[in-house]
Amino acid sequence: MGDGIESEVLDISAAIKLAEEKGLDLVEISPNADPPVCKIIDYKKFLYEHKRKQKEIKAKASKVIIKEIRFGPQTDDHDFNFKLNHAKKFLADGAKVKAYVFFKGRSIVFKEQGEVLLLKFATELEEYGKVESLPQLEGKKMIMLVSPKKNKK
Repeated sequence: MGDGIESEVLDISAAIKLAEEKGLDLVEISPNADPPVCKIIDYKKFLYEHKRKQKEIKAKASKVIIKEIRFGPQTDDHDFNFKLNHAKKFLADGAKVKAYVFFKGRSIVFKEQGEVLLLKFATELEEYGKVESLPQLEGKKMIMLVSPKKNKK
């Protein structure tokens, strides 16, 4: 074979002997195959390259940032608009927005108002992001998640 890749079927003792002659390591690649697949390589170099690749993958991965915005069931228009502007800024920066209405004490009887408030919030943010999860009541909180729209480059 002219491409420099050796491909032979050897028994284990011959493979170990060949690896020792070359000063390299015999590494089992696929133990479940029949017969098991092994490779003669420099194991420390293999580990180094593997770690380097993992580090590159980790560096390229995007980190998800979630910003929270809290409302009360009777939030005024001014407070609503103030928090809406913050949410627009967060979405423009690429962060997800977790908006929730917190019900204190007996204010849980106004859960319809909380849902209306979150749906109004979602419609206001329509051009900046899309609703990932609709308002859901979890204990004393009604939670909604909005993720940013992808910017076309």
